[in-house]
Amino acid sequence: MEAIARALDSDLAYRFRRSPVAMVAALVVVLLIGSSVFAPLITSQNPFDPGSLNLMNGFSEPMQPNQFTGETFVLGTDDQGRDVFATILYGMRISLFVGFSAVIFAMVLGVTLGLLSGYVGGRTDTIIMRIADIQLTFPAILVALLIFGVAKGITPPDRRDEVAIWVLIIAIGLSEWVQFARVVRGATLVEKSKEYVQAARLIGRSPVAIMVRHILPNTLSPVLVIATISLALAIIAEATLSFLGVGAPPTQPSLGTLIRIGQEFLFSGEWWILFFPAMTLLALALSVNLLGDWLRDALNPKLR
Repeated sequence: MEAIARALDSDLAYRFRRSPVAMVAALVVVLLIGSSVFAPLITSQNPFDPGSLNLMNGFSEPMQPNQFTGETFVLGTDDQGRDVFATILYGMRISLFVGFSAVIFAMVLGVTLGLLSGYVGGRTDTIIMRIADIQLTFPAILVALLIFGVAKGITPPDRRDEVAIWVLIIAIGLSEWVQFARVVRGATLVEKSKEYVQAARLIGRSPVAIMVRHILPNTLSPVLVIATISLALAIIAEATLSFLGVGAPPTQPSLGTLIRIGQEFLFSGEWWILFFPAMTLLALALSVNLLGDWLRDALNPKLR
């Protein structure tokens, strides 16, 4: 209880309460993540279970009874009779899982390489930073496409759908690690010349212990900001790849896959199949991005 009380009285909590945009964005993120996690409790239909679908419910308009079955769906149904509301909740699970996993992978890789580059220096620093510079010359989505294509090419055809999600995570993570590495490297170059690091060396601390226990904690603030903003970018990257047909498999469709399916019926009048997944993706990415912007300003000592 004391820890909660201290957190509520902290400067960060005070700035959060003073920012209506951050509060609304946090509320939207919590609602979307919570609804996706508890999707089986919110909706009775599992849209990815073919046995629970009724093709007669196909193309039902939102809030309008189906002309054959008489059933009503809040956001309508798609061509297979799947409840669009249920597909959004279950599809958002895939998007969030890929987004969080890719950011964690990119953060671990980028922070590790950034610490090594900044602390060890020399040839190690040169190699890591030149690789980062080369990667920055290409758009992240093209890097992810390249990595995904290579990984899919070396995977046996009968196992591609099984590992597609993990390949997607690795592809997005490898396209986003550079920002973490460059920021951590810069912070490490500043911190390693300070007195507390010199004292740790004098008492015989190993380089790994100095990097992990002394330098790393002082680089977490910018890393947290980058991770929050990168989450929105990772979700958008996953949706883009899935929209292009090289992301989540048809058996596990994400928001991007649902948008790709919906755009096939946009000009035939079934607008809701595309509209509602697209609005959900927009709300999720925008809210996470706004939280990242607020966190960046809140953790900036010059703006306090």
